[in-house]
Amino acid sequence: MKSISFEYADPKKLRVHGAFDFDKRSDGLGVRRLPAWTKSQLPQGLDVMVRMPSGVRVQLYTNATSIHLESLTTTMRTVDGSPIPVPFQLECEGELQLKHGTKGNWIKPNPKSPADYELIRGVPETIVFDGLPAHSKFCEIWLPQNAFVSLRSVSIDDDAELLDLQDDQRPHWIHYGSSISHCMEANAPTETWPAIAARLAKLCLTSFGFSGQCHLDHFVGRTIRDLPASLISMKLGINVINLNSMKERVFTPAVHGLIDTIREKQPETPITLISPIYCPSAENRPGPTIPNKEGQLQANKPSEPFDGSLTLRRIREILQEVVAIRRQAGDDQLDYFSGLELLNENEGSDLPDSLHPSPAAYIRMGERFHQRYLEKKLATL
Repeated sequence: MKSISFEYADPKKLRVHGAFDFDKRSDGLGVRRLPAWTKSQLPQGLDVMVRMPSGVRVQLYTNATSIHLESLTTTMRTVDGSPIPVPFQLECEGELQLKHGTKGNWIKPNPKSPADYELIRGVPETIVFDGLPAHSKFCEIWLPQNAFVSLRSVSIDDDAELLDLQDDQRPHWIHYGSSISHCMEANAPTETWPAIAARLAKLCLTSFGFSGQCHLDHFVGRTIRDLPASLISMKLGINVINLNSMKERVFTPAVHGLIDTIREKQPETPITLISPIYCPSAENRPGPTIPNKEGQLQANKPSEPFDGSLTLRRIREILQEVVAIRRQAGDDQLDYFSGLELLNENEGSDLPDSLHPSPAAYIRMGERFHQRYLEKKLATL
């Protein structure tokens, strides 16, 4: 096999789409989904999620019939205290291969103290995708959405080669959101709801879905502003409830400010504000959301009249109001899409922890967003 190190690879031949920085480590290049200049501004919780490559793909154009990806993963996803295998997928000419890594690091939780954990050391592992057509073709390896990944090398057949990558001609879609866009619970990298929708619509996805960390941060707005985009969507609100991080006085101008920042360089790019999906305990109660003894995430704080506390019902109203105000002021490329069209109050059984959708629900959400919004929107571009 012919091996190409990620550290020294020619970006014209080996591209990591959706990664904007790398941590140089002895075990490889750690993927990061925000640019280097943001590092000094990141809260610790967001720094963790930036290193999980939801939506990130290794792209190559090759005539190889076999592609080997070597990496070291670190997973925190466990069932009954044991690590869940880490999913990788190769997409080639519309076909998908799903493979799992089992040898990497894993973070073992302490069931008696949720804040404590033990790092169980693993080893780098090579994921093999084979049986590929012998002609030259574009390939994308979707990295796991639920693990840290340090990329080491790609290997191809001795008689094969990496050819120059062309510019991606697909429309570029940038999506910003919470854990419900990060989709750690999905069974595969292409089964996050943004990935489902992007593949159906033939879009090139860049995902800024950050579990627990969608708080309308200025550095995310500036990052989105500076990236080429055909379409931008932002699914806002649930993390504001989860941490009780904003009241109405702060949230409303923060939404305006996020849009203003993006509009500085993208005045005509379509932007869609997506409101939260259904969450039973937070519809009429403010956060924070706290797990109960059964592991269900519950918003338990009663709403006080006139104190500006946010509920999901009020957040949906505010997002609609922001869109209406800005459209009236002339921004006809700003839309509102209700998260209840993705998952509604009749589908509470699809929220195993009363907050996050099941793997099957994520797939359905992606199909719905494609059918009910993307398909129609793209027809107007």
